[in-house]
This record gives sequence, structure tokens and C-alpha cells, in this order.
Amino acid sequence: MSKPQTEEQAVDSEGDSSLHRRDEEGTQSSHRMLGFSDALLSIIATVMILPVTHTEISPEQFDKSIQKLLATRIAVYLMTFLIVTVAWAAHTRLFQVVGKIDDTLALLNLACMMTITLLPYTFSLMVTFPDVPLGIFLFCVCVIAIGSVQALIVGYAFHFPHLLNPQIQCSPHRAQSRRHILRLVLRGPALCFVAAVFSLFFFPLSYVLMVTVIFLPHISKATTWCKDKLMGHRESPAHSVEPFSIDLHAPLSKERVEAFSDGVYAIVATLLILDICEDNVPDPKDVQEKFSGSLVAALGAYGPQFLAYFGSFATVGLLWFAHHSLFLHVRKATQTMGLLNVLSLAFVGGLPLAYQQTSAFARQPRDELERVRVSCAIIFFASIFQFAIWTAALLRQTETLQPAVRFGGQEHAFMFAKLALYPCASLLAFAATCLLSRFSTAIFHLMQIAVPFAFLLLRLLVRLTLAGLQVLWDLRPEHPQPGQGEPEAQSQLLPAPC
Repeated sequence: MSKPQTEEQAVDSEGDSSLHRRDEEGTQSSHRMLGFSDALLSIIATVMILPVTHTEISPEQFDKSIQKLLATRIAVYLMTFLIVTVAWAAHTRLFQVVGKIDDTLALLNLACMMTITLLPYTFSLMVTFPDVPLGIFLFCVCVIAIGSVQALIVGYAFHFPHLLNPQIQCSPHRAQSRRHILRLVLRGPALCFVAAVFSLFFFPLSYVLMVTVIFLPHISKATTWCKDKLMGHRESPAHSVEPFSIDLHAPLSKERVEAFSDGVYAIVATLLILDICEDNVPDPKDVQEKFSGSLVAALGAYGPQFLAYFGSFATVGLLWFAHHSLFLHVRKATQTMGLLNVLSLAFVGGLPLAYQQTSAFARQPRDELERVRVSCAIIFFASIFQFAIWTAALLRQTETLQPAVRFGGQEHAFMFAKLALYPCASLLAFAATCLLSRFSTAIFHLMQIAVPFAFLLLRLLVRLTLAGLQVLWDLRPEHPQPGQGEPEAQSQLLPAPC
């Protein structure tokens, strides 16, 4: 039998419970704030493309300028987009540790989000003045500030343990968990601090260090793998094992990847109509002077721009649908799949640039060939990385995929065709423009029209193709197995019965 509680013990337990209740007052779940942060980060990552889409290229300097555009602005855009996704991943990890928020922690998170919103401005400085180190320095300062605020959130949450995940609250190794998450949120800002220093006297090295921020988790994982192969895998001490830990190399959950990806696709689709609203509303004075007051005739002059908008929106929507169909059958996202997804999203974010290029066909017809090739390249890379996600998933299909889309599954061929459609179509259009350059615009618009209809008929086409292959397989000549000739031939070789 248990001993009855003494009066002092009862008072102490009541005091502890009342203190716990006071700590719990004013706290709430962090899920909604995490959703708000995810939405804001996806917006910031996507609007990085705007300084690139508004690049003015004169017809006389198009060939030279397009090389500079692809080599400088798009490369810097991809780098900054991926750095924002690294900050998003660190923020998501952080709120796996922080389970609840109070007013102070909410304000700290808003300060972090405010700093993140400054990244597109510093990126604009970087792409406008690529040879001036100030833009790189300010971008690195923003990343350092983001990491510093995230470190403050960690310190505040561990100072008030009731804000932590319940599993960490009960863990005797809270200090180790704190070092773990601090190392996660500060390793990127630490490299950016070194990049900011180098930007003052040798800024090309700053770009190298910033690219290292993107691939640091993969470099760390490869280093650990090599060390284990060379020195042998060493088991962790038993006393260091915690009931809850955050693996620095563990992939993010499928749900978080889907939420961030949906945000990017939604923002890209929205950015397309912003250009329509800004550039394709006729001026009242021009309507009166050039079109005799007819607004219908004035809007008709913008027909090619609206055609480009519909084609670009269809491309964004169908790429999202392919992404949705893929992750509908994904059970678990690996780290490689996460990296490939981020690379795909980076090129999806470049689709407003593809829209700008195709909408300029009517204004600058002499440049349409190069513009078609830029658009085809963006669509190809956005879609081929989607196909690569599925390929990476197939390498570990029992862990990552539902049975229906594995090798031999009933949906395997259909998923293959769905994810291969845009890469094949854009590559075919690019090759056709090399052979038939005079018809480059018609070829590109034909691709934009044909792909949506192909999506509608895709399942039927896949079934017809599989049926045709089955017929060809059945018609193949059957060779006799060794030792099993034709019955007639065998009877001729056998001795006659007595």
C-alpha cells in the first residue's frame, strides 16, 4: 500500500500544479503560426523571380543580354531561392521542438518573418549590381539576422520549458537537444557571416560560400558516410539516447513538403495575372486616338499577351497536378526527394519569366526564337526534376511509394507517362525550333495547346500503348527451349518401335 500524502507534500504538489497552470496561461498551439510562416516563406521564395522577369533586353543586344541573363540573374535567383528553402527547413525543424507559443515568442517569430521579407530587396540589389559587393553583404546580413532571431526563439523556449514539445519537457537531456537545434539553425548564418566578410574584398568567394549553405546538409551526410566507411560505424553511448531527437539529416515530413510546394505553385499562378493587370490595360488616351474610342478593339491588340497567359497558367496548373498525383502515392519523402523537389520548385518559380518571354513574341518578333528556347528550357527543368523525384522514390519504393505505382503496379505506367509528358514535349519543341526556326512561335503554342489535351487522353493513350505492346509480344516467334524440339522432329529422331 502507498503511504498517505503528508500535508506538506500536498501543499507542494498543489503549488507545482498552480505554477504549471500559470505557465500554461496565455499559451496556444504553434500550428497556425507555422502555417502562416510557411505561406510567407513560399511567397518570398517565389517573388525572387520578379527582378529577373522585369529585365529589359533591347533587340540589338538580345544575344549578349540573354547570356548574361541566364548566367547571372537566373543563377543568382536559383541560389537565393534555395537559401530561402534552407531557412524554411530550419524554421520547420525549430517548431518541431517548440510545441506552444506565447506573446513574446509570437513577436520573435514576426521579427524573423519581417527580416525574411527583406530578402527580395537585397536580391534585387544583387542582380542589378552584380559587381558591387553591397548587395551580397546585405543579403548575408539578412540571413544572419534570421538565424539570430531563430536562436533567440530557441533560447526563450528552453528557458520556459512548458513551451517545448512534451517529449522534450520530460527528457533529462534538454541541454543536448538545445545544442542540437542551435547547431541546425546557426550553421547557415555562420557560413553567411564568412561570406559577408569575404564580400568586402573578394566577393566571388562569397557566392561559393552561399552555395555551400544550400548543400551543407548533404555535404555533412556524405562526410559522415565516408567517415563510417573508413573508420567503422561507432554506436552512440546508451546514455545519450533520448526519447525525442531531431536528426539533422532526416527529411521533412511529406505534409510539410506538400504545403510549401502548394504555396509556391499558387503564388506563381497569381504572379502571372499581375503582369496582365499591369501591362495589358489600355491607356484611355490611346483608346481614343488609336482605336476611335473602341475598348474592344484596344483589348484585341493584347490578344497575344492573353494567349501567353492562358498557356502559362495551364502549364503551372498541369505541373501542379502532376506534382499532386505523384505525392498522392508517396508514403515518405526522402532527403534526395526533398532536394529534387526544391530544385523543381525553383524552376517552377521561373515560369513567370517564361510568360514574359512568350508574351513578348508580338512586340519583338525578331527575338522569338531565343525566347522560345528560354521558355522551353524553364519548363523542361521544372518538369524533369519532378520525374527525378519519382525515379529517386523508385530506388527505395518499398519505403517511399504506395504499391500501385511501384514496378509492376497497376498505376506504374500511367504515372510514368504523366510525369514524362512535359519533359518530352518541351524537349521536342526545343529540338523542333532548332530545325524549323521560322516556325518557332507556332511550335511553342502548339505544344501549349497539345499538352492539356494529351493530359485528358493520357490514360486512354497509355492503355492503347500497353495493349499494342502486348499484341507485339504475343506475335513474337517462340523459340523452343533446349531439349524440347517440335514433336514431329522428335518423332523422326526416335527409333521405330519393334
